Amino acid sequence: MGPTLLLDLDGTLVDTVPDLAAALNRVMAARGLAPFTEAETARMVGDGVATLIARAFAARGRTPDATAVADYAADPALFVPRASRPFPGVVAGLATLAEAGWRLAVCTNKPEAAARSLLEQLGIGGFMAAIGGGDSFPVRKPDPAHLVATLRAAGGVAERAIMAGDHANDVAAARGAGIPAIFAAWGYGPAEMADGAAAVAQDATEMVRIARAMMDA
Repeated sequence: MGPTLLLDLDGTLVDTVPDLAAALNRVMAARGLAPFTEAETARMVGDGVATLIARAFAARGRTPDATAVADYAADPALFVPRASRPFPGVVAGLATLAEAGWRLAVCTNKPEAAARSLLEQLGIGGFMAAIGGGDSFPVRKPDPAHLVATLRAAGGVAERAIMAGDHANDVAAARGAGIPAIFAAWGYGPAEMADGAAAVAQDATEMVRIARAMMDA
């Protein structure tokens, strides 16, 4: 059986922070609250929509109202990218692995519908054998069952799988599932989030090289 590479989305495959920040700031503006910079937004993402909204409102001394999460989740920029783009080397790297017989899958805490739409709009959805969103299963990262379920949906096995992501949740979920993790140092997570990863890649091209070397070892 060919190997499988499980990939985080935001901060690993795609630089989505410009659109995430814009959507978040529309929610804040509608409630008379101050906006966030892209850097501030990047530090709050990675744990799903509800947690992002909770962190944003807490930073403004508020508790989210009943519709804040739904308003953010429905923002068109999360489905049709305006400024989001794949990171350098991502498209070429996915093509290289696909041509070499790898299964590719996305395991993200972003809602599945938004993840699918984003990947399709950016022209990389076709590479994916499965997309496991934050609402696809009863659990999500850092719970390893999220990775296991996504891997199963992609037709892969843990013994021939690797997880790549830029957040501590990716590393923790991979370790819990018995899968080696490559930390995506080009993403949004600080360097200390790489603790426990089997390797650290500085860009997508290096990620592909490391993944292939791991499977050839």
